Amino acid sequence: MKTSEQLKGQLLHLDGKSYGAYKSLRGAYAFPSFELWIDHVQGDPFASPSHMRVKWPHRYPEWALRTVSRRIALCDYLTRQFVARSAQLSKGNRGSGRSGAILMAQPGQEVLERTTVIFHEAEAEARFQLGLPAFGRRIAGREAVAVLLEELPAIVARSLPFAAQEEGPLREHLLTNEDADALRAQLDEMGLAAFIADGAILPRASGVDQRPLAGGIPFESPPSLRVEAKLPNRTLTGLGIPKGVTLIVGGGFHGKSTLLRAIALGVYNHLPGDGREFVVSQPLAAQIRAEDGRFVAQADISPFISHLPGGKPAHQFSTANASGSTSQAANLVEALEAGATALLIDEDTSATNFMIRDERMRALIPDELEPIQPFVYRVRELFEAHSVSTVLVIGGSGQYLGLADTVVGMQHYRPVDLTVRAQEVARTFPQQGSSTTPLPLALPQSRRPRGSSLNAQKGKGEKVRALGTRVLQFGQYDIELGAVGQLVEEGQLHAIGQVLQRWSHRPDGGSLANWLDEIMGELDANGLHALQPQPEGALSAFRRLELAAALNRLRSLKVD
Repeated sequence: MKTSEQLKGQLLHLDGKSYGAYKSLRGAYAFPSFELWIDHVQGDPFASPSHMRVKWPHRYPEWALRTVSRRIALCDYLTRQFVARSAQLSKGNRGSGRSGAILMAQPGQEVLERTTVIFHEAEAEARFQLGLPAFGRRIAGREAVAVLLEELPAIVARSLPFAAQEEGPLREHLLTNEDADALRAQLDEMGLAAFIADGAILPRASGVDQRPLAGGIPFESPPSLRVEAKLPNRTLTGLGIPKGVTLIVGGGFHGKSTLLRAIALGVYNHLPGDGREFVVSQPLAAQIRAEDGRFVAQADISPFISHLPGGKPAHQFSTANASGSTSQAANLVEALEAGATALLIDEDTSATNFMIRDERMRALIPDELEPIQPFVYRVRELFEAHSVSTVLVIGGSGQYLGLADTVVGMQHYRPVDLTVRAQEVARTFPQQGSSTTPLPLALPQSRRPRGSSLNAQKGKGEKVRALGTRVLQFGQYDIELGAVGQLVEEGQLHAIGQVLQRWSHRPDGGSLANWLDEIMGELDANGLHALQPQPEGALSAFRRLELAAALNRLRSLKVD
């Protein structure tokens, strides 16, 4: 292994040469307190920055790595430290393109497993990108010396070693993550679909700023729905949303959708100070909405839509341009196929004719002429026959009141228990059911995607790239994921793209459910970094539901 002084000499020797000469830097270099590994060198200063790693003997205490929850939180914490120190200490802008930029994947409010920082037995590594400096397309060797031998060592020294950390904030970060995992693991035993801690701050600063709203009203559970949770490092009280059918009701702008959104993101842990640290949901809770225009490949929507125009089979529904009702039906059955245990639905993002059908419309259009079996006719059966809970925001129709196990009313962002009152209203204004008896709801059979239909080829090679959290470029197609509301980081799309690319090289055969089991089992056993042919820091953990959602929206997909 070469030394840092040899790296300095090499950079000075390259000064002024053509940019391609930077390729000679690939390899490992010993610095006084860490090793620098240059794994991939960019082709020019305007290309994606070079991929690098630092490895160091971590010497973190046993308590910081005692559990999987703490290890993931520690890696998350160090990622945030590295990003913050880079912003403080890196001058950047040292020439053309992204010369001098030191970049690591920027975390959001969620605490996720990522490939940015990884702990091994006695050492750890941090993965990042660095823009090797140039003026035009000529190597700026002296600028590279300043970045690699001055700025980078300072960032590493102030962000990664245990000695550089404030133990109080670090410990709170780890214990908070551990307790959130423990709370989520207790939900089944407690009979809950979700839990919202007293004191939580649910509103966000804005639609594009997911930090807590300054002055947000602390959440306070109604006594009749308050439960206590004993966790490894604290005891909490909060609103327990029981399994079954739960309605969130209330006037406009009183916090109904805000509560549901917090529950939807409760499938992830959040960093201390976020306000939603102890808002947790069933791990496989799925947010369902209408999605006009989406592609659908042979989804069995027959539990909700009995027949389609032109005699098209509803049990093998395919379209390049789904309507509101057919897209919501497809989203729902695909989530069930992928293993969803709870459905989270907001009437504001739903197709009205998928959700309800009132008496006047039934009088005008008889049931035998209406192919749609609204969700209101199926919501109880989903729970009673298949143990799938539903949490539903509803403000414009009372048709669900007599079907609910629990009704939470939001009044000025404060929850009240309206279950008894809702039952009284339902008895006073009885609602008729369908005059036709739908067939029993059967969970969808798992389809068999053809790996050969997942073609990532574009031009002379394969192209798989995430564009934010809304689009995954896969070969010639853009997979539109803007309506998949539980994707929170670009790194999740990067990781999903890697999985889909791997599947494209597999022979056809095997059900989607088995494939999801296989992939998630491999990740549990080997870690997220097992997806990468080369070490990179671009991946974030994802759920099987979002992986299936991306596959289902790939317009080349064919299934058997």
